[in-house]
Amino acid sequence: MKKRRILLLISLLFCTFLQLLVELPQIHQTQVSHQESNFKGIWSSIIQVEKTSPNHKTVSVAASGVSHSQMSEKMDVAYKLFGIFPLSSGEVEVMNPIKLIPGGQSIGVTLQTKGVMVVGQAPVLDKNGKNSFPAKEAGIQVGDILLKIENQEVKTDQEVSNAINLAGKQKGSVNVIFKHQDQVVEKTVHPIFCVETGRYRMGLFVRDEAAGVGTLSFLDPVTNLYGALGHVITDADTNQKIEVYDGKIIASTIYAIEKGKRGHPGEKIGSFVPNSIFSGTIEKNTMTGIFGKMSGRIENPYFKEAIPVGWESEVKVGPAKIYTVIQGEKIEEFTVNIDRVMKNRTDSKNMIVRVTDPRLLEVTGGIIQGMSGSPIVQDGKLIGAVTHVFVNDSQRGYGVFIQNMLNDSSQLDKKEAA
Repeated sequence: MKKRRILLLISLLFCTFLQLLVELPQIHQTQVSHQESNFKGIWSSIIQVEKTSPNHKTVSVAASGVSHSQMSEKMDVAYKLFGIFPLSSGEVEVMNPIKLIPGGQSIGVTLQTKGVMVVGQAPVLDKNGKNSFPAKEAGIQVGDILLKIENQEVKTDQEVSNAINLAGKQKGSVNVIFKHQDQVVEKTVHPIFCVETGRYRMGLFVRDEAAGVGTLSFLDPVTNLYGALGHVITDADTNQKIEVYDGKIIASTIYAIEKGKRGHPGEKIGSFVPNSIFSGTIEKNTMTGIFGKMSGRIENPYFKEAIPVGWESEVKVGPAKIYTVIQGEKIEEFTVNIDRVMKNRTDSKNMIVRVTDPRLLEVTGGIIQGMSGSPIVQDGKLIGAVTHVFVNDSQRGYGVFIQNMLNDSSQLDKKEAA
């Protein structure tokens, strides 16, 4: 009987040991901080972990020098039985601590595109009463970006209109250079004299700027780098990413709320503050938000100091809080729940967020447009920002990992160092 118990115990230990061997790569897949080992008790003396820097020592994904610290470094890890016999090895990413100030401020966003975007086709009525589409016939499509007309750069819709009219008068044709699906194309267009406007036209609706209201996500108090919105800015008509030529953010005030309901997303209705206490440049428009440098005074009454960033591996299902403005310029705190975490996604849909705060549900119906970028804090750490609302369920929406936003913002460093 005693032998049988001993054999059973040995079998259990052996099975546990085998399972541990299978799971070794997963145990240290990603670490949040520099730590000695995840093994506890007897296993800590049986299985030892050795960490060494690989030849490429560190891989930085730092966000413009955020907190003067690298976000992560990669390290080789070896698992050894009794510190002698190798069991497994692999590479892990060790995340370094970073502190940021959560946003929540309502911001007005204005940006000018690189070139002028084609947002629609417009028939030109000629002297014979016939409708024509000169640009369309030449191959210019909705979503294309007009770069040059007659070898002169165009940045505004008025510049496009004037250049076409002048070329039409002088020679009856116009040379157009434009971007089509990341390809630069050159075409000759024959504009038509429009009897309705008294000008030569080529039959396009164009737009050179965009504006809207959103929410600030974070500010690095050391570098003054900010992140906002949590998602890319696209053109309202073409739904294509806007290539930024110039832009800025300033404070905005919310004066009305259009409550969200099933099938109809709600919206914050606001206006820009003329004498804003802060302003920021827009240097990048990415999948996970807009980024630039901030100047002026940024205040969040809930956070007098910067708080730690919560990395992807720390985000969990459960309660959290968001910070946003629903009236005037006052930031308020609301409760939410993280219903689902989708790790290893690099876009802006990394978690499903459900509003649980009774007051926010009463006022807004849940997540509404203009709330994009509202910071999400869980267990005292900034883990992400609100990005999208579910059209058929306004109480729920997506959130982006703050880690993904920081990864995108790091491109600013590369640009400045070039």
